[in-house]
Amino acid sequence: MTPVIQQTVRFRTTPQALFEMYLDSKKLSKAIGMTAHVSRKPGGRFRAFAGMLQGKNLLIVPDRQIVQLWRATHWKKADWSILILTFSKVPGGAQVDLVHVGVPAYDHKGVRRGGRNITGSRAVEEVFAEVKEKRR
Repeated sequence: MTPVIQQTVRFRTTPQALFEMYLDSKKLSKAIGMTAHVSRKPGGRFRAFAGMLQGKNLLIVPDRQIVQLWRATHWKKADWSILILTFSKVPGGAQVDLVHVGVPAYDHKGVRRGGRNITGSRAVEEVFAEVKEKRR
């Protein structure tokens, strides 16, 4: 099994606003700089990064957590991973904790580097003014 990818990023905003950005197609598209289509419902599908990522929402806890079945379209058809985004209030704003498990070994390095595009891209920083980042 490949190592778990973990990332924590803080922003000057509320957990609710940050959570909303990840489930609003227009806001997410702006934040990642590519088209994204996201369902707001458990069981609903999503596509992001101009269709290069796809998956399904497994669990949505309003303003707190998003759990997705996730894959890059260039992965082998049987390969899927689980992405967990947890949103919390911290001094000075909000924090998103990313945990990504089951990423195939052949793309682990690329996904680990690309995680910054999910939680801390320049556009997201511009939207929410990032205050602190901690990578593990």
